[in-house]
Amino acid sequence: MAERAQYEELMRQFSAFGAVKRELGRIMPSDCPSGSAGVLTLLGRFGDMRMSRLAELLAVDMSVTSRHVAHLAERGWIDRSPDPADKRSRIVHLTPKGRAQLELLSERTTQLLADCLSDWSDEEVAQLTRLMARLRASFDDSRVGVPPRLPPPATELEATTRTPANT
Repeated sequence: MAERAQYEELMRQFSAFGAVKRELGRIMPSDCPSGSAGVLTLLGRFGDMRMSRLAELLAVDMSVTSRHVAHLAERGWIDRSPDPADKRSRIVHLTPKGRAQLELLSERTTQLLADCLSDWSDEEVAQLTRLMARLRASFDDSRVGVPPRLPPPATELEATTRTPANT
């Protein structure tokens, strides 16, 4: 297990990662904020789905999902239709105009990443991708109802990390 200082540095890097997200947000079209782009990306990746599933994948409240979906529907990028299995539910799917918008977003983000990481080797990009996927997977169980893993209380944590050399 990594030492506390490594986790503290990791937290600093997570905080600094906001700059990367902001830069990615700057290249988005003004009528397609990051939440909307997230919805388009999920529909492009997983296909048609219920609004409840979309909210789960976005890890946001249903009201937030509804706002994103309404924004996208107003632009003609998605359609909503009744779920044949449950008429109270809605199925959301991309329209051809939405697929074109998703392609534009993909082109823009791919170009930005290619420009910013131009001095990285293919292996370094692949390694970052693998590590980010692994990190995300370490947190994914929180989306399916598993309680988050909390650290033990400080006194217990100190007792478990204390060694004969530092007591």
